[in-house]
Amino acid sequence: MFSASAAAEEGGPAKLTIPLLSSAPTIDDFLSMRPNGAVAEQMVKVSGFVQRNPYDGHPASQITEAYLGYDHKNLYVVFVCFDEPAKVRARRARREDIFDDDNVEIMIDSFHDQRRAYAFQTNPLGVQWDAIWTEDAGFDSTFDTLWYSRGRLTAKGFVVWMAIPFRSLRFSAEEIQKWGIILYRGIIRNAEDDFWPAISLRAAGRLDRAADAGGLEKISPGRNIQFIPYGLFNSFRTLNDTDPGNPHWDNRFAGGKIGLDSKFILNDSLVLDVTANPDFSQVESDDPQVTVNQRFEVFFPEKRPFFIENSDFFATPINLLFTRRIADPEFGTRLSGRAGHFSLGLLMADDKSPGEIVPPSDPEFGKKAYFGIARVKRDIFRQSWVGAIFTDREFDGSYNRVGGIDTHLRFSRAWTGSLQGVVSSTRWLDGTYQAGPGYLANVQRAGLHLNYFGTYNDYTPGFLTEAGFVNRVDVRQSTHELSYTFRPKSGPLLAWGPELDTDQIWDHRGLRLDSLYEPSLLFSFKRQTYVRLEPYIGFRQRLRPSDFGTLTQNQDYNERYNLYSVGTSASKKINVSFGYSQGSRINFVAPANQPPTLARSQFADASINVRPLTALKIENAYLFDRLKDRASGHAIFNNHILRTKWNWQFNNELSLRFILQYEATLANQQFTTLQTTKQISPQLLVTYLVHPGTAVYVGYNSDLQNIDPALASDPNSGLLLRRRNRLINDNREFFVKVSYLFRF
Repeated sequence: MFSASAAAEEGGPAKLTIPLLSSAPTIDDFLSMRPNGAVAEQMVKVSGFVQRNPYDGHPASQITEAYLGYDHKNLYVVFVCFDEPAKVRARRARREDIFDDDNVEIMIDSFHDQRRAYAFQTNPLGVQWDAIWTEDAGFDSTFDTLWYSRGRLTAKGFVVWMAIPFRSLRFSAEEIQKWGIILYRGIIRNAEDDFWPAISLRAAGRLDRAADAGGLEKISPGRNIQFIPYGLFNSFRTLNDTDPGNPHWDNRFAGGKIGLDSKFILNDSLVLDVTANPDFSQVESDDPQVTVNQRFEVFFPEKRPFFIENSDFFATPINLLFTRRIADPEFGTRLSGRAGHFSLGLLMADDKSPGEIVPPSDPEFGKKAYFGIARVKRDIFRQSWVGAIFTDREFDGSYNRVGGIDTHLRFSRAWTGSLQGVVSSTRWLDGTYQAGPGYLANVQRAGLHLNYFGTYNDYTPGFLTEAGFVNRVDVRQSTHELSYTFRPKSGPLLAWGPELDTDQIWDHRGLRLDSLYEPSLLFSFKRQTYVRLEPYIGFRQRLRPSDFGTLTQNQDYNERYNLYSVGTSASKKINVSFGYSQGSRINFVAPANQPPTLARSQFADASINVRPLTALKIENAYLFDRLKDRASGHAIFNNHILRTKWNWQFNNELSLRFILQYEATLANQQFTTLQTTKQISPQLLVTYLVHPGTAVYVGYNSDLQNIDPALASDPNSGLLLRRRNRLINDNREFFVKVSYLFRF
């Protein structure tokens, strides 16, 4: 038995030598809470975990021991976690749904560059979560790969076993490897984060404090070629309203498509993805968000597997690649990875959606858009980099191209900053042209008590990114977030303190547009309980005739509101959160020919998640948004979103999920152009997920709305008329989706 050294020398990094094992260890070798057998006793032991939360620098409240070793195929990690069995939180759940439970994790900086690391985490029953950590952006949990885990509760706590294939990692071709390793344990009831080596809140990032892990010799991902053929078979009936003058029903009794996703590993560190008729579908709807009375586009995260893998290679401070812009592609290819001090990402895809959302009579019907993205970064200094990006969207002779440079700099252990400058060039379908630059600069301080984040954005009127997500231009914006946290040494209160957020926006003529001041006070208690108080929020907006044609001159709107929120996971079986806000807000959807007006506002959101059984999770959410006319007190609209999601997990692979969502906007057309809309969307899905790439989905989706049964259109808006009470089924689909991972 070997033991890891806490530090090589005073102030130096922790050291870890991972031994070569004669065979693979098993979880049974550790169920007595100590290693048993020749193989288990060959592994190196790590102990001495240290808290980051709630008491930074204190020893962990529970003993954790980790054991590491490797053979020529896998890295093995076994966590032996001592605890009172009745207090351990461990439930059967879908893959990646583990954060209501205790958990353990290993982070692997396989290039030892202190910039990027793999994270592999499980709950006490071996349910997996994986991610990519980058020092400037945190966790990207869209990463998925093949690895193995098992977990078992014991009379003294629990044991977790992991086997991480070298084929699932990218690293240099050196014969002798040197990696950075961080080990973690989370104890949910205490809001406790324990690390080895110690990771303090006093400094930004993590990887510069990782242990130096040696002993790994003559390992390689090897020849790594992956093929994932898939088949999607479905039948459906759906309303096609792309032509407002001719809405009609589309039907298919039996159909579908087949395709192939392929992956080639080049020089151990670069990944080439090539697809034929790729699978760009997603099997779960987006989480609910309020989209009524929103002045600017609402962001919805990406969920499609092709786009989410290695997405961090394309990330820049300004969001110049928002892959949901590529709505309906037929092909896609991507090259991403590291080569020496460089990281790169290349992406090409087409998109059928521009030619599908217009009627057949439109000249653009049936035509495709084409996307090309190129991104490169070069490491400089310690945990800093410089980079460049170019994006291009082409459609029927029109184009939008954006290019620029950026950098991320680490000034000290606490201070970091980013800069980016880009310029766009756009030619529209009618031949007109526009162009303009965009800039971003930010600085951040991370500390045990004092935290600060400040950013400055500048987007000229001619700037446009059709491949990215910048939903407002002709702005100069300065935002600041300043907080101070008091951390009591004992008692149920873990942390508390004030925060002040400000946001100031001007246009390029120097006219003040928005001004926000948002002070708050946050209290964090044990058992994941919090209270947030924001008794006064001041938000001043200036709207111009160029924003709303119904305005004859610039108009100031002074919004004032408050916000209160609470939440707790004190019980192992119930998590509850609630938020409420009231005050004044602008009615952006005023009646035709009338300017926006200031209205009374109420907003509430609530969630109750229940775990009545180890295998059953019930998630319930409710969002309520109301505007009322200030003079009469009558409602302008009431928006309700109610969602319930039930998941029964038979084992780590097989699950049954049911989602029912109801959304209604009850509109008073005396005060708004909105129609009264009602929608009910049930979804049923059976999932057998062996591992990422190998899965079977069987599902049924339906959608009912209060659309006029005769499919009549409103002569003013061209939208389908709505009826207040009757709901008709405008979309229903049954599907079977099968994929299988072949890895050579």
